[in-house]
Amino acid sequence: MSKQEFISKSTEETKNFAKKFAKKLKAGDVLALYGNLGAGKTTFIQGLAVGLGFTGKVFSPTFIFVRPYKITTQTSEIRNQKSVINTLYHIDLYRLGKAEDLKNIGVEEFLNEKGAVSAIEWPEKIEKALPANTIKIKLETIGEEKRKITSFE
Repeated sequence: MSKQEFISKSTEETKNFAKKFAKKLKAGDVLALYGNLGAGKTTFIQGLAVGLGFTGKVFSPTFIFVRPYKITTQTSEIRNQKSVINTLYHIDLYRLGKAEDLKNIGVEEFLNEKGAVSAIEWPEKIEKALPANTIKIKLETIGEEKRKITSFE
């Protein structure tokens, strides 16, 4: 498992880091984003979406649990992916009561979808249900705008 660290000094730097990070992803990848409220998880996912080829707005799915973002095939082809990513699932489990509620939401289906990448905020609530090869990303606040981003792949 390789470890990568990055110190971001602004939301734009966080988005740019995530945008570059997206280029390494392949269909079927699952990302678990750890961090306190305001650590930059949604900001990271906004950059990730752009890096994958999504051109619209990315909002936190806190009240609906999951937001799917369709990725254009043209952009995916430009990215020269071996496996085409056609959907980014942004999953926010902050309001999840207990792990059993996952079945009602259908999260397992999203995690197993072949042409998708799933990015999960608050994954500690379902730690045991995460796939073994989940890419873990920790975001830590180290200043008003500064964040330490650590990824474990």
